[in-house]
Amino acid sequence: MTNVVVIGSQWGDEGKGKIVDWLSERADIVVRFQGGHNAGHTLVIGEKVFKLSLLPSGVVRPGKLGVIGNGVVIDPWALVEEMERIRADGVSIDPASLVIAENAALILPVHRSLDRAREAARGDGKIGTTGRGIGPAYEDKVGRRAVRVCDLADPAMLRQRVADLLVHHNALLKGLGDEPVSAEQLVADLEEIAPKILPYAGVVWQVLDEARRAGKRILYEGAQGVMLDVDHGTYPFVTSSHTVPGQGASGSGSGPKSIGYVLGITKAYTTRVGSGPFPTEQDNEVGRLLGERGREFGTVTGRARRCGWFDAVLVRQAMRVGGVDGIALTKLDVLDGLDEIKIGIGYEIDGRRYDHLPASQALQARAEPIYETMAGWKESTYGARRWADLPATAIKYIRRIEELIDTPVALLSTSPEREDTIRVRDPFEG
Repeated sequence: MTNVVVIGSQWGDEGKGKIVDWLSERADIVVRFQGGHNAGHTLVIGEKVFKLSLLPSGVVRPGKLGVIGNGVVIDPWALVEEMERIRADGVSIDPASLVIAENAALILPVHRSLDRAREAARGDGKIGTTGRGIGPAYEDKVGRRAVRVCDLADPAMLRQRVADLLVHHNALLKGLGDEPVSAEQLVADLEEIAPKILPYAGVVWQVLDEARRAGKRILYEGAQGVMLDVDHGTYPFVTSSHTVPGQGASGSGSGPKSIGYVLGITKAYTTRVGSGPFPTEQDNEVGRLLGERGREFGTVTGRARRCGWFDAVLVRQAMRVGGVDGIALTKLDVLDGLDEIKIGIGYEIDGRRYDHLPASQALQARAEPIYETMAGWKESTYGARRWADLPATAIKYIRRIEELIDTPVALLSTSPEREDTIRVRDPFEG
């Protein structure tokens, strides 16, 4: 048996929630290793729908340990609200079922204020931030002025951390025309929330090391997608963390050898939220049809997603950067009934053909897709649980995707229901 890391292979919103939930039944521990509450996972279990942002997906299943790793930035107020909401749905959450890394950095109200103020100041140059303070919190972490979970247990250290942090942030807020933040009020707010967070604080790297030695199965759950990685994505229209599989190790205190199989969640078409390049985008009736059928609205923000054809170049790039072993192809049923389906197989930029998306923002903006057209299918693939239930043309489309991205399909999801999954290979079996 092996441990598995799950990542998105596009710009996020690939349907990771359902796949992670499907895999969590086979896991003992589910670990969040990067991002914040800007990413959402929707789980459908029977008649219940759970919408999670910070909590690991496994937390809704009895007997599983959920872990929030050091690579995550945590808004303690958002986390407490999410825990209370999930409890109201009948889920038990206690220190026996959830551990939070003591060295994880916190998102503070000042981070949200700065996030929104800077995005407003960008005008037409907005990068599409959710305004939840994720970026400023990561900046403080790298700048060595973050308030961390462990600081909540030390009043003197907490006051010192807040004072140091506000020297930086109040100067920025003043420059942007906003009011400065009161250190006394921020400390008081943190002292009030601390008792609701500290019981869950633990030494995550040690917990995971002991679990590995005991032969337990660990599922590492990523947020967003590879093309939103701060290094490997469509910079600057990216998130503020590393979304690639390697972050599963560093964002949880695990060694790189602890990850045995990399599963890339891949939508059968392409979507993205907010600003940034999107070569295969269909700002037309096709795009609207995909959005309506796929219910393409953000779990956290509610924003409509931009939709377009499958971009094999982009996904192949994610496969190679991420070292992906197999993909879980999702939302195939959204393409049902189309006469023809297009796949992006290359880009043309200034008369030159590219087999990858270049790093230059200017070149990305001028990328024109080169398409291959395939026949669609009229039959429904919704809810299919066997390859034999799929139309021949749908199988042909899947096989062509495998060829173009040079990665096999391990799982095929045909509806939001967890049982509507065709398993080709169990990732936990390597």
